[in-house]
Amino acid sequence: SFGSKFKRKTCRCARSTFSIAAMICEAASMFGNNLFSMWLILTFLGLTSCLSMSGLAFAKLYWNPSYETWRFKSNPKFPKPEHVRTEVLLTIKCISLSTMLPALSLYLAAQGKSQAFCGWGGRSIWWHLGCLGALLLGIDFFEWAYHYMGHQVPAMWKQHKSHHKFYNPTPFSVIADEAVDQLMRTAPMLLSVIMPLNMDVLFGLFAVMFYAYGVYLHSGYELAWPDAHHPIINTSYQHYLHHAEGAVGKPRHTGFFIKLWDQLADGDSTAHMFQMGKCTCSKCSRERGERSVEAWKKVERVDYSCLLSPKFWLQAFA
Repeated sequence: SFGSKFKRKTCRCARSTFSIAAMICEAASMFGNNLFSMWLILTFLGLTSCLSMSGLAFAKLYWNPSYETWRFKSNPKFPKPEHVRTEVLLTIKCISLSTMLPALSLYLAAQGKSQAFCGWGGRSIWWHLGCLGALLLGIDFFEWAYHYMGHQVPAMWKQHKSHHKFYNPTPFSVIADEAVDQLMRTAPMLLSVIMPLNMDVLFGLFAVMFYAYGVYLHSGYELAWPDAHHPIINTSYQHYLHHAEGAVGKPRHTGFFIKLWDQLADGDSTAHMFQMGKCTCSKCSRERGERSVEAWKKVERVDYSCLLSPKFWLQAFA
C-alpha cells in the first residue's frame, strides 16, 4: 500500500541520516579547528542529504501521481511549478544558515570549550537512551514554543510568515524559512556548552527529527497509520492545516512530533473540526466519497518537467 511503501522509504532515509551524523563526527576530528571549513563541510552534507530526501519524495508523490496515491493527499490540488521553485531556492539558502550553529558547536568542542563528545564517551547505554529521550522531549517542546510565539507575537510573525506562502506544501518546503527562524531552531545544537552531549546522537536526532520527519510533515500526503486523528502523534495533515490556516494570532498546530503541547494550549484544530463534522483530512474526505475516481479525473495534473530546465530556474532571478 501507499502508506507502507512511504514508511519503508522513510526508515531508509532515517538510517542514511544517522550514517551522515557519524560522518560529521569523523569530519570534526579532522577539520573542527577551522570554523569555516567545518561550516563548508556541513553545508555540503546538508545540501546533498536534504535535497536528495526532498527530491526523492517529490518524485514519488508529485511527478506522476496515481489515483491510489492521490486519495491520501491533504489538498486535492497540486501546486504550480513556480511554487516548488521558490521552495527549493529558499531551502538552499536556509541550509547554509542552518549549518552555522552546528559548525560552531563542533568548533567549540575541538577547542575544548564545550562538553560535546562522539561515540560512547565512557557512558552506559542507559545514559545515552535517557539523554536521547530528554533531548527528544525537550527539543520538541522548544520548537513548539518558538513556533507558537511566531504566530502570537507580531514581530516574530514578520520573520515566519514567508514560510506560510506555501499553503499547499511539498517536500521541498521543510526549511524554506527566513534567517532568524533557522538560527533559532538550530540553537539547541549549542547545548553542549552547558552539558555533556553525544554529538552522534544530537546530529542524528536533528537530521531525523527536523528533516526526515519534516519531509513527511510537508509531503502534502497522509498515511493510513498514523492518521490525522491519532491522539498523540502530529501527522502531515496537522502540518498541512497549519500551513493552510495558520496566521498571526492563529497558531493552528505549531507542534512537530507530539500533539501534547498544542492540546495543552487548546490548539488542536483537527479535534475541533472533527467534533463539528468539518474535518478535511484525506481519511474523512474518502469516507464522505470526495476522493472518488470521478473527483480524480477533475483534478488538474501539473507538468513539473520544467523543473529540469535551467532556463526555468534562471527566470526566478530575472
